Amino acid sequence: MKNLLKYTTLIILFLPQTNIYSQSIVNTKHNLSVKGPGEVKASSETEICLFCHTPHTSRPMAPLWNRNDQGVTYSLYSSSTMQALPGQPDGTSMLCLSCHDGTIALGSMISRSTTRIFQGGVTRMPNNLSNLSTNLRNDHPISFLYTASLAMSDGQLKTPSAIVSPVSLENGKMQCTSCHDPHKNMISDFLVATTQNSILCNSCHQRPDWSTSSHSTSVKTWSGTAPDPWPFTPQTYTTVAQNACESCHNPHNSGSDVMLLKYQNEENNCFDCHNGNVASKNIALEFNKPYKHNVGSYLNIHIPNEPNQLYSNMHVECVDCHNPHASKDQSAVPPNVSGALSGVKGITQTGNTIDAATFAYEICYRCHAGSSGSPPSATSRIIVQNNVMLEFAPANPSYHPVTAMGKNPAVPSLIPPWTTSSVMYCTSCHAGDGTSSTAGPHGSIYPHILKLQNLTTDGGTTASGTTESPSAYALCYSCHSRASILSDISFNGHKKHLQSDVRAPCNTCHDPHGISLTQGNATNNSNLLNFRAGVVTTSSGGLLKFVDMPGNHGQCYLTCHGKNHNPLSY
Repeated sequence: MKNLLKYTTLIILFLPQTNIYSQSIVNTKHNLSVKGPGEVKASSETEICLFCHTPHTSRPMAPLWNRNDQGVTYSLYSSSTMQALPGQPDGTSMLCLSCHDGTIALGSMISRSTTRIFQGGVTRMPNNLSNLSTNLRNDHPISFLYTASLAMSDGQLKTPSAIVSPVSLENGKMQCTSCHDPHKNMISDFLVATTQNSILCNSCHQRPDWSTSSHSTSVKTWSGTAPDPWPFTPQTYTTVAQNACESCHNPHNSGSDVMLLKYQNEENNCFDCHNGNVASKNIALEFNKPYKHNVGSYLNIHIPNEPNQLYSNMHVECVDCHNPHASKDQSAVPPNVSGALSGVKGITQTGNTIDAATFAYEICYRCHAGSSGSPPSATSRIIVQNNVMLEFAPANPSYHPVTAMGKNPAVPSLIPPWTTSSVMYCTSCHAGDGTSSTAGPHGSIYPHILKLQNLTTDGGTTASGTTESPSAYALCYSCHSRASILSDISFNGHKKHLQSDVRAPCNTCHDPHGISLTQGNATNNSNLLNFRAGVVTTSSGGLLKFVDMPGNHGQCYLTCHGKNHNPLSY
């Protein structure tokens, strides 16, 4: 036994010193003595624990604190969705802040009559991420009671009993020491658990669908070059999944007071990856196009708990259409939401609110279903309608099949795979232009964020003058055969109106969304017929309508291109 003890002692004596102190404050930046390894350290003081603790004449609070009360009031983090009730910092958080708010000299200690001098003329905590200042609005909230009722009311927090060790509460409160151990720096930043793959964050937070989201699972890496091989910290994490929450959030000294985002401009948090250097598509580039959902025009207007339908508080941010905690790479068929749209609020076809849209058009309805701030109809029409939800209603006489298959059982111009039973997305027409663009309505060189050109008018007050060509009506011709249309198979006046005499755009006669039954007529407004006001006027008999007849025939009662139709049969 004696030899065994001797042998063991020899092993310990010859172990590298870094192993002996691997879990000690000695080899961390919190060793502020002259022998400390960090850049911030005293000029001559050799004691280590002294900078925080003293066995005698300490402050009357654990753990034998050797620093004075700052005597300051802190600005606190706030959020419209926060259920916790944070107060001024207390407990060990107050002790941490005695250095990390930069208000007291680092060398000022109760047990020393003079302030210890630090190397390089340093007096207070340098202005970097370690100096939180007295403005804690951009820092993770602390000093609040973390209770079961809080977790229940929040809905996305684990109950105190389910918090994953080594994260812990202090007397039932979330404090700095819940995430940091000031005496050990086994990982980085004195964290008690790694932030890789959001392990630390997930100790308390439980976001629905996060585990299957792309931001949680993606193994994509940075493909850019200068100025930085990876735009996140810590640099050791090389994939989106590893960086996880900190791809967008910074728990301390974040660039924004809102949701601890890295950047004040919300969209910039997305553009770190969605600029072609991580994600495959360069969405940032789409927003430089002339027609777009202009996310750059709004700042700090969006809030997570805003109404499903937007009225006076009109805006558009990336997170109005995409939930970064639920979005994933998963395809779908119309009208179902794809993975990119998972977990986003919406308005149903019946006008009800829904917290997770089932169909893609329900997300569009948040702004385009009668909101006062939604853009007006691009074309002035005989039947005025600015509510897309009403235009696409399945009870209407006609509509493009976004919410349900169309009404017309015979559409001979359709190009496969389109059939009369097909359903389409809003983004079948409204999307980025060009093959390299995105499938969503981010931006386009064509008006109304159309993915292809669709000339709508000659620019004058007549219905004539637009030269028909495959490119002029490329959007319509992407689904409807140009050869079929110009052969008058579905309507024996198409060629005449598009090419020969009139040269009128498709838009002069057809409303591409649909005609609301509340304002249209089931007989007069089939085939998406809703004439352009100011171009098409009443007939000599005072009528303005189209009467649908069997066999792709009909009668027009109107005046157009200088001719009276009272009626004119086709």
